[in-house]
Amino acid sequence: MNTRFIGEPITAVFDTPPAMSKKPGCPDGFVWNDTSFRVARLLEEWVDYGRRGRMAQNMQPEHAARAAQRGSWGVGRFYFRVQTENGRTFELYYDRAPKDADDRYGSWFLTRELLDE
Repeated sequence: MNTRFIGEPITAVFDTPPAMSKKPGCPDGFVWNDTSFRVARLLEEWVDYGRRGRMAQNMQPEHAARAAQRGSWGVGRFYFRVQTENGRTFELYYDRAPKDADDRYGSWFLTRELLDE
């Protein structure tokens, strides 16, 4: 399967808001470049609690090992491979890292589109 890299922010759309803002499930849709997409099917999901950048160096090894399995505040990404109602397949993720002290919520990104050969 061919891939088209996108790497752009999106707005996630939920019919019912997630119970935990830092552990959302797959969105019901998303808006990318002023175009709305509705998720028809969740194909795959996974979590990466790896620490990146400066955050990778600020924990003692025993705590870092536990955090890599369960996560820690503001660290981690929730990935989703979805098929939209129009048949397109995308990978998107929610990054738990806060933008700044005033905006403690994470951000959604569209990673890539998977294209049929």
